[in-house]
Amino acid sequence: MLKEGDKVPSVRELAARLAINQNTVLKVYNELCRQNVLKIERGDGTYVSSSKQTIPVAERRKTVSNVLREAAILAVQLEVPIEQAGELLQKEYESIVSQRAGRGKTGLSEK
Repeated sequence: MLKEGDKVPSVRELAARLAINQNTVLKVYNELCRQNVLKIERGDGTYVSSSKQTIPVAERRKTVSNVLREAAILAVQLEVPIEQAGELLQKEYESIVSQRAGRGKTGLSEK
């Protein structure tokens, strides 16, 4: 997980990295800001808030579901079979977990 004060990728950067619509990332970031999980520093970026609030499991699942829906739409549009899309998700997930473990910290990895 990201730590307090960590800078998160820009909307454009994360959307490109996940191959999803920028509006989807923006909606997620806005919701996380509403919940005081993220804090926007105008002209500097978006950071993990120092508040100790945690996101309920249902909200985390909803947030991930929304992002995955965008990825699924793209996969269907590009005619990527579900099996291949699942393999791609698993590969990315495992890569991120591995990189996080190797650095001894949690958060989004840089590619």
